[in-house]
Amino acid sequence: MKSYESLQHLKERIVQAEYQYYILDDPQISDAEYDALLVELLAIEKEHPEWVDADSPSKRVGGFVAEQFAKVAHYGSMLSLDNAFNAEDLWAFDKRVREMVADPEYVVELKIDGLTLALTYEGPALRRGATRGDGVYGEDITENVRTIRDVPLKLRDLDPSIPARVDVRGEGYMPKESFRRLNVEREEGGQAVFANPRNAAAGSLRQQDSRITAQRGLRYFAYQILQAQDLGLATQTETLEQLKRWGFSVNPCVKVFAGIEDVIGYCADMTDQRHTLPYDIDGLVLKVNSYAQQQELGFTSKCPRWAIAYKFPAEQVETSLLDIEITVGRTGVLTPTAVLKDVAVAGTMVARAALHNLDYIQSKDIRIGDHVIIHKAGDIIPEVVKTLPERRDGSEKEFVMPAVCPCCGDGVVRLSGEAAHRCVNPQCPGQQREMIIHFVSRNAMNVDGAGAATISLLLQEGLIRDAGDLYGLTEDKLAGLERMGKRSAQNLLGALEDSKRRGLACLLFGLGIRNVGNKAAKALATRFRSMDSLRQADLEELQAIPDVGLVMAQNVVKFFQDSANRDLLEKLRSAGVLMSVNAEDESESNDVFVGMSIVVTGTLSKWARAEIEQIIERGGGKASSSVSRKTTCVLAGENAGSKLLKAQTLGIPVYSEEEFVEKFFS
Repeated sequence: MKSYESLQHLKERIVQAEYQYYILDDPQISDAEYDALLVELLAIEKEHPEWVDADSPSKRVGGFVAEQFAKVAHYGSMLSLDNAFNAEDLWAFDKRVREMVADPEYVVELKIDGLTLALTYEGPALRRGATRGDGVYGEDITENVRTIRDVPLKLRDLDPSIPARVDVRGEGYMPKESFRRLNVEREEGGQAVFANPRNAAAGSLRQQDSRITAQRGLRYFAYQILQAQDLGLATQTETLEQLKRWGFSVNPCVKVFAGIEDVIGYCADMTDQRHTLPYDIDGLVLKVNSYAQQQELGFTSKCPRWAIAYKFPAEQVETSLLDIEITVGRTGVLTPTAVLKDVAVAGTMVARAALHNLDYIQSKDIRIGDHVIIHKAGDIIPEVVKTLPERRDGSEKEFVMPAVCPCCGDGVVRLSGEAAHRCVNPQCPGQQREMIIHFVSRNAMNVDGAGAATISLLLQEGLIRDAGDLYGLTEDKLAGLERMGKRSAQNLLGALEDSKRRGLACLLFGLGIRNVGNKAAKALATRFRSMDSLRQADLEELQAIPDVGLVMAQNVVKFFQDSANRDLLEKLRSAGVLMSVNAEDESESNDVFVGMSIVVTGTLSKWARAEIEQIIERGGGKASSSVSRKTTCVLAGENAGSKLLKAQTLGIPVYSEEEFVEKFFS
């Protein structure tokens, strides 16, 4: 009869064996001995399920089955990085940095070609693992993350003074050997193989059955602690050492340089050596090492000024251009696409490549039938680099932009000053299809289950003609559609019902008004509050809004002048689609923060960091990431660190959570 104490001792032996094998790369017991320990653990936990806890090594084998992954707010937004593609870009980055701080030291880390995972630990066990998502919200995939062997289920060697919650960021990835083995298994089983390790890793982490994830051999490199400065860490290199002490895998190819010239040399070396690594990388990440200097440099609206991603030069290959096809976008733009003889580029098979517009084709003298050199721009988007005219045999054909739209047969025009050719028919089926796909997309109305294939099928069967018709769909109408079972139909109808409450900002973006992106849609919603109010706005009122220029303002006015657009809005209104800011936004949004720059630091109890920052921005303020003399005030939660100290030094008002609520929400 095993006791609870013997179970804890067994768990400690297994955890230590995993640490020595995966983190230290110094196994002390054989695989057979490890397997025997794990079998013993599983047997005891089966006999005593009341002894099982979240940090048990048994979680490594999976077993949890999720119906769907919950959407969760990140503790602090996950921003993107600016890209550098050559030495000139790196010199320019260094110049910008040196204009603001003196003698920066750079730390360079490999840019692992995987997917970013945010891990949250509380006292000191792993409590949540989430995908990056849109940087503000991700998917909760905790049970799948637990199966990754070098993600600690409990932090090691903890100092009692650490914050109650610790947030770690890093990259989940699939080693090349795991990828090779997985594809062999899938091929033998008659399943489609994965194109590359990154896709395989992403698919593995989104398995609903965590036992499948556990079999995929995923790994994790940690590189960031959100509370680093609260822990007294002064540099990125100190953070990496702390992560090692806690039991994380940290990529060993980390270099520190005093000057950008040495950084550029290292980038060149790794460009040549990247294929020798046991995992894929698509570049390197360069960061200013000092956190004090990072704070001084701050952020732009999209990314930190103290870091940049160096992307490797794209791999170039030769293939044949078999044809040029035309697609019609939601704004009527005719986009030519190269149809290629299949060829492998940077780890994936490529059959199509972007040609952008007629000017691009003519400037590169691209002809149908040419031998061409292609690459992936940023290792992502296939693109034709150049043709090989010396390989021509006289059968090649020059491309001519069609005079009529291939989707509707109406005329095609090219407006003065534009590179694009456009279909003049606003009711063009091609435009309508792309408009509806945009309407249901994640950043618009976010209708799960309404992908491009589903929209095409609904149009083909005559069930919809525009986005408004989506809300007239019923289970009876959807019954019998190909690949549309009862459960799928119910899920789609439920998602459509949920989308009715998205609110004005999402709706405005989803309507696809020319030049109105996500940010502008939010600004318009914040200012006008309802569709009717926006509809009555004139050019002067629209241009008074930050981020709205003359061209955008003109396009907004034109949108409401179009009778087809007015009919669509009435159809949406009749279906119950909310034409104003939603209730949550209405209760939290006002002009109270207009003109303010507010810094949020520490752990809050009422809001997640992303939530309060959105509330500040909806109220007309700026949620800043660093304290400066321009900062209006600081909202300080528990374990607030250096930002609080700097605010006190500069004499900037600091509010506790309770004081902040009383001042701005009472």
